[in-house]
Amino acid sequence: MEFSASPTIRRRILALWFARLPTDRLQRRCASPDDRPLVVSIKSNNARILYALDRKAAQQGLKPGMALASARAMVCELAVAEADEAADAKLLCAIADWCDRFTPFVAIDGVDGLLLDVTGATHLFGGEAAMLKTVRDAIMRQGFTVRAALAGTAAAARALARYADGTIAAPGTEAEAVAFLPVAALDLASADTQALRRAGLKTIAQVAGRTRAELTARFGKEMVFKLERALGQSEKPLSPRRILPDYMAEHRFAEPVTAADFIADSILALAQSLCRIMEERGQGARLLEASFFRSDGALRRIALQTARPLREPAIIARLFRERLDALADPIDPGFGFDLIRLGALHAERLVPESIGLEARPDDDKEIAFLIDRLAARFGSHRILAFQPQDTHIPEATGIAVPAQHAPDCKLNWEARVPAEAPRRPIRMLAKPEAIEVMAQIPDGPPLRFRWRRVLHAVARAEGPERIAMEWWKNQNPQPTRDYFRVEDDAGRRFWLYRDGLYGREQFAPRWYVHGLFA
Repeated sequence: MEFSASPTIRRRILALWFARLPTDRLQRRCASPDDRPLVVSIKSNNARILYALDRKAAQQGLKPGMALASARAMVCELAVAEADEAADAKLLCAIADWCDRFTPFVAIDGVDGLLLDVTGATHLFGGEAAMLKTVRDAIMRQGFTVRAALAGTAAAARALARYADGTIAAPGTEAEAVAFLPVAALDLASADTQALRRAGLKTIAQVAGRTRAELTARFGKEMVFKLERALGQSEKPLSPRRILPDYMAEHRFAEPVTAADFIADSILALAQSLCRIMEERGQGARLLEASFFRSDGALRRIALQTARPLREPAIIARLFRERLDALADPIDPGFGFDLIRLGALHAERLVPESIGLEARPDDDKEIAFLIDRLAARFGSHRILAFQPQDTHIPEATGIAVPAQHAPDCKLNWEARVPAEAPRRPIRMLAKPEAIEVMAQIPDGPPLRFRWRRVLHAVARAEGPERIAMEWWKNQNPQPTRDYFRVEDDAGRRFWLYRDGLYGREQFAPRWYVHGLFA
């Protein structure tokens, strides 16, 4: 399916609120249950206050924000744990990953909530009521306390999830659904909420009955915007936590699957569906991702890139097979996968190419396929391509770039006459290495030099090839180089250069070896 919703489809947002996420995390981790009420404390203004509490603690009359000393006075046997906001955020992200099985559009809502854009996806689960029940029951079976609601705007769904659990507001009825909710459901600043209550405005309907000019003058524009979003009169765009795929295909299984051959066949079938959609739109995938959803809630994603837009199912399946075989941490099916999804995270237009009579169109395709296979097995950063650069500096005449992302280069490598010996070494040292010159011809090549603790006597020399540095690119002046091709008495050939000219520059000349001839 392609994620470009029709204008006639009304937006539907499913809000999830994990009211006891910190305590649920601690209780799920304990092997033996503790019958004492559990609270999580945090330090605020040099005092310990309650950050979160479980159901038993709430039934004892404790509330978040209460001083820990007061809580201990009210409840003698109280289990206290230190707040770990990083662990809570990590757990919330793990739950969001699990929710990807319902929709790829999942957004984080504060520190204890999620927003799922289920527009056009509720019919896959038997309708809105059935989907809400399925999501909520599955999360509760994992040991979490969750409240859920569904509405046309994120603000309305969020308010209903916190104050009217299980509510489904039909399209266009958000104002009626939130009318009798308390003003705290608007998620305003505590000072604004208290001011509304002192004014006698205790419900959203009472606040909505006031004129917008009156509310703006007293509370500002942001408060009015939140009110309108809660009433379904406007909406604020959501930011999904992950990049939404341009195209997507998925396969849900009635029973979890574990066989590797069956998984490979599923990827091939999904690739065929995906390529069929991209072919209709004249596009090909540059970034693909396969998501494997385990029946126990675990999720594993495998991504691969391509050197050129690709929409051939057999090649896509082959690349994923290469990628899976090369994983250092192989995919563990556990009790089986109940959903496999294949998405094209980035697609580009695939332009048809004209072919000449003597052209071999399969050559470029086979090279691109080879690059993709090597990148899938070893990583795209390890497969490099060399491209010429418009410069006369020897070490900068070519650069290595990832082959899958190499742009089209308009320059060509300098052609060499086959019968002529190369004037420069084919491969140079990664960094020029300094040499010690024992004797030399005035303003000419050295007669003897020491390199890597070995003394070389020069038998033949040719040069110089003078190269001036690119002064327009360097803020500080750079010395001129004189390159020489020299051969020692043992037949070894070196490419040396003198960094600076005698008596002509402010630099003291120094000698380096830059490359070796074969």
